Amino acid sequence: MKFIEEIKKRAKNDVKTIILPEAEDKRVLQAVQAASKVTKEEFAKVILLGDEEKITKDCEKYEINLDGVEIINPLTSNKKEEYKEKLYELRKNKGMTLEEAKKLLEEPIYFGMMMLKDENSKADGLVSGAAHSTANTLRPALQILKTKPGTKLVSAFFVMCVPDCEFGEKGTFIFGDSGLNQNPTADELSEIAISSSKSFEQLVQKNAKVAMLSYSTKGSAKSELTEKVIEATKLVKEKEPNLLVDGELQLDAAIVPEIAESKAPGSPLKGEANVLIFPDLDAGNIGYKLVQRLANAEAYGPLCQGIAKPVNDLSRGCSADDIVGVVAITAVQAQNE
Repeated sequence: MKFIEEIKKRAKNDVKTIILPEAEDKRVLQAVQAASKVTKEEFAKVILLGDEEKITKDCEKYEINLDGVEIINPLTSNKKEEYKEKLYELRKNKGMTLEEAKKLLEEPIYFGMMMLKDENSKADGLVSGAAHSTANTLRPALQILKTKPGTKLVSAFFVMCVPDCEFGEKGTFIFGDSGLNQNPTADELSEIAISSSKSFEQLVQKNAKVAMLSYSTKGSAKSELTEKVIEATKLVKEKEPNLLVDGELQLDAAIVPEIAESKAPGSPLKGEANVLIFPDLDAGNIGYKLVQRLANAEAYGPLCQGIAKPVNDLSRGCSADDIVGVVAITAVQAQNE
């Protein structure tokens, strides 16, 4: 069974409610189409944020069925005054005024985050990014929801599903950080590795095998860049002694057993890595897009780890099916909250 089909199957076991806050944007059709598909497949409930009249007209125009999809307009919601006061209390120490809080809550993304913050709300997660940058998706999440207890760093990863691939977990990998942290320190890289390993085990339900990637394998080159990865690997082993991790490794030594035997003999990964940790955002972002385009891989993300509630980003080049997949993943993440 394909990764995303397995995720949908698991999501049906405990159906969660996911917010889509971009329902009136130019890209809204894909979000609405996704919502229709999600409702039909019954693995998640969806709340769209926006003007109901406009959304309904758009759906009629493009023959999209909205049966079962709840629509909330932040401008007319009976929660807007309550959320304004709560947002003000959260951010007043940062200089926010009541008027500024009111203005921000007119933006569906901020209203959606307040719904997630609200313990009495039925919302369990949020998916955005079809029309917003990663920064504009994550900023309100960090301002309102904050980080998960015990988490030192919020980071982003992609689930990569490569067809007809013998490497990784039957072609499934996690790539991190491929969407958020530009040039992580050794300690930050170790946190990304640990979080990514937990995300892999949660979503793929297999043991994580973590490779700390570099242009060098076991000292074949030396520089500040390689030393950072070596130090990060050491820190991961200290923090999580039971985690299967190795580095620094070139990609082929990380995922190809025959290459691992010659380049990294004795590596505990044995060329079977399924979680790939890139040394910086340049490498991680380029890497996922190369695999997506050249290997025709499915790329789900950037998915977020370390936020107090499940909030996931989308690529602005996403399709309706991509949104459906990320909604399903978000629903599964919410099952573990």
